[in-house]
Amino acid sequence: MRWSALSIGLLALVSLTACKTMPLAAMPATMVKSAVADETGPGQWKVIDYARAPTVDDIIDDLTSRRVIFVGESHERYHHHLSQLTIIQRLHARGIPLAIGLEMIHQPFQQALDDYVAGRIDETEMLRRTEYFDRWKFDFRLYRPIFAFARKHGIPLRALNVPSEVTRAVGEKGIAALPPELRRQLPESLDRDLAGYRERIAAVFGHHPGAKDRNIEHFIEVQLIWDEGMAEAAARYLREHPERTMVVLAGAGHVVDTGIPQRLQRRLAVPMATVLQLDSGLDLSAAPADYVILAQAQELPPAGLIGVVLKQADRGMEIASIAEDSHAAEAGVAVGDRLIEINRAPIEKLADVRLQLWHRKPGDRVQLVLLRGKGAFVRTLEVEVELK
Repeated sequence: MRWSALSIGLLALVSLTACKTMPLAAMPATMVKSAVADETGPGQWKVIDYARAPTVDDIIDDLTSRRVIFVGESHERYHHHLSQLTIIQRLHARGIPLAIGLEMIHQPFQQALDDYVAGRIDETEMLRRTEYFDRWKFDFRLYRPIFAFARKHGIPLRALNVPSEVTRAVGEKGIAALPPELRRQLPESLDRDLAGYRERIAAVFGHHPGAKDRNIEHFIEVQLIWDEGMAEAAARYLREHPERTMVVLAGAGHVVDTGIPQRLQRRLAVPMATVLQLDSGLDLSAAPADYVILAQAQELPPAGLIGVVLKQADRGMEIASIAEDSHAAEAGVAVGDRLIEINRAPIEKLADVRLQLWHRKPGDRVQLVLLRGKGAFVRTLEVEVELK
């Protein structure tokens, strides 16, 4: 029996919507393990007694006694982030002083998070200053409810991830080849020998695109730096703020025992809990957690799109093609034009485009400034496009 088959029947019983928070089922990991099929056939299969499975509200008493709560995610799944938000809301309602640790923001950009929570900058400026669309790239709307809740209630957001300049260099040539300026940004200690870690990461390696052309040792070192770096950043904050409980939001593979938790425990011995989600893509019988959440899949509403394919140009982004159902062509956009402004904001790279469009909806209208022609025949055009 596969986990996907098990989830089909269960997901219909549990709901989490974007418009309001509803109870989620959360079952202890021991209950999850009991659902694994015996080899002897269907008659011997063990099942989950769903009526006895606790909701998130039922497990909050336990979570309030922990200093760190890891809530894993598949980055692109909206209902995973809504589950994370539910846990944060429930803990906050209990009066627990919280901080939220974020894999998706790199440590050098902590000041931008502080300014956002304090109300000194808005979301778009925070995304610009954290270089979110250069470094993380997932639709920010997935995380927006969590960020907005933290800002509304003054909950510190903490950047946990190590700079991508470090992990990119390690992925190419390994830790030993790092120049001094990047080596200084490594975690202070790296435990390469944690039991089971290498085997788990090596198993993941084969599923990554282009694995045959990459060095597995460098890949393992990148994951090690990620996990140790996030653990170190979390431990540092918790030591400096002993009154705070931290909810760590990170990919499911980072919050299993040999990822961040044991590495954080090595630095700071505090009570912890791990929460995973049933459709995380992990073999849950081999990735133990304290609780596993069952939630119905939820999708983000459609984003507003210009309806063009872009490629980098010498100045701005070149229109490589236009979708048939886009309003761009009827507004006067042509293949070969170079997009240099959206709503008076300069466009130099794709991240600039995403920064201007991330919060736009279908039906919104945007002002584009385009360059057409070459050399002495370049002219500037301004057009208004309705997003699809």
